[in-house]
Amino acid sequence: MKLHLLLLGALCVVCGPSHAATRPNILFIYTDDQSHRTVSCYPEAFDWVKTPNIDSLARTGVRFSRAYIGSWCMPSRATMLTGHHQHGIESMRMEGEYPGSEYDPDKCPFWPKVFRQNGYTTAQIGKWHTGTDTGFGRDWDYQIVWNRPRFPTNAPNYYYDQLTVFNGGKPRMVKGYTTDNYTKWAIEYIHGKGRDPKKPWYLWLCYGAVHGPFTPADRHLDEYADIKVPTPKDIYPPRPGKPEYVDKMEFWERGKDGGPVERQVRKEAPVGMKDFPGRPLRDWVRQYHQGVLAIDEGVGKLLIALTDSGQDENTIIVFTSDQGFAWGQHGFKSKVAPYNGTVGAPLLIRPTAQAAKKTAGRVVESPVSGVDLPPTFFAQAGIDLPWKMHGRDLSPLLSDPTANWNSPAMLVHTAKLYGSATATIPPKDDKALYHGPGVPWYVMLAQGNYKYVRTLVEGEPEELYDLKADPDEQTNLALAGSHAATLRTYRAAAIAELKRTDAEMAGNLPTAGTMENRNR
Repeated sequence: MKLHLLLLGALCVVCGPSHAATRPNILFIYTDDQSHRTVSCYPEAFDWVKTPNIDSLARTGVRFSRAYIGSWCMPSRATMLTGHHQHGIESMRMEGEYPGSEYDPDKCPFWPKVFRQNGYTTAQIGKWHTGTDTGFGRDWDYQIVWNRPRFPTNAPNYYYDQLTVFNGGKPRMVKGYTTDNYTKWAIEYIHGKGRDPKKPWYLWLCYGAVHGPFTPADRHLDEYADIKVPTPKDIYPPRPGKPEYVDKMEFWERGKDGGPVERQVRKEAPVGMKDFPGRPLRDWVRQYHQGVLAIDEGVGKLLIALTDSGQDENTIIVFTSDQGFAWGQHGFKSKVAPYNGTVGAPLLIRPTAQAAKKTAGRVVESPVSGVDLPPTFFAQAGIDLPWKMHGRDLSPLLSDPTANWNSPAMLVHTAKLYGSATATIPPKDDKALYHGPGVPWYVMLAQGNYKYVRTLVEGEPEELYDLKADPDEQTNLALAGSHAATLRTYRAAAIAELKRTDAEMAGNLPTAGTMENRNR
């Protein structure tokens, strides 16, 4: 009996490290302002778009057709670090010169530190937009970071000349094209720099591209010549059935040749939102897509690094963006608003090699949210959740993309406010209600073929779209009596999801109105 126990104990000692060694690495590639329409494996992309390396993740993994990661840069990243919607991210706040921000790590812990406590080495490379405290030594074992909140005067430098902090040291100016720099540093990490080779690793690689000013690498400036860019259906107002801020959106006007060109809307705007009067839509869309090409090249180099280092088969790769970006859809030239054209992001997940054998090339049609990614990482790593997270583990969809997925995807936009500061919805004339191009707070919920939007302004109409019949979200079915039952179902689902995620505003939403009431 004693001999049996000794042998069992010895077996456990042998198996323990071996099990740890087989836990998957996670490479989380996170781009900026990149619409799913820039990735050629998505049917919504223009036929001239070419992203072969990103597409390879879809061929060997799972593509999510509808992913709502966030509404704008900062809350999207805060969600990735906490597993919470914006209303659940306590103590996060905008403070000081934009994009200055702060948080209390005791009230707002970031989950990578839990991976560290459970045997993972954690790393973050690239853009940081979530408080001046980047968490090196607490959340990250290895970090090369462009800290925009800490150095606001350098914050516009998305593509060249970035003040960069290496592992908590003093900032130093780094030359070169940033997409290429980030790729190089990530490859070094994959090959072993700055990590324990005996531990599994998690790397969050945060590209700054293709955020404004949408600067391509010099080598790509001649790409996509002679392209054709169709004019979006509702680039010009009016837009019947939409809330007032959408109905009146006017970033575009007809140019001398009849095609859409940019209007001068604001004299001052943050980087990426500046207006260039007279610039044709086609030229801007071309430049935007050129900026994606260096990302695609980077993905190809990362895949080679995983193969060359012998880690390809045991590494999960996730590719997504903080949100999408519009090129004239509903009149926008920005992100933030709750439409596929403004926030729809790519999401590709390539499981480990063994798992991918069953799911390679499959597509998930069910909509998912950014909050679903952190609990998925925990499940894949075999680590228990350290706190209640708002999302749901997507692992069943990685095993069977056709599985019956009945969970809704919710996106809640509360402008620049977080946590308990969102308990009370600001009145219509309060600047705290708006962000970006005048987008007010909203709740968006998608499930099955339908999407519901509740603009949190008194008297604004609800919105309901059948995304299968109307993928461009042109017809607001909430105004049609024939869809009253569906509207009630989705309204109730949105409120239920707010309550499930402990949103204090859930019981005090402003009264929705009708188009007739608004126009009186």
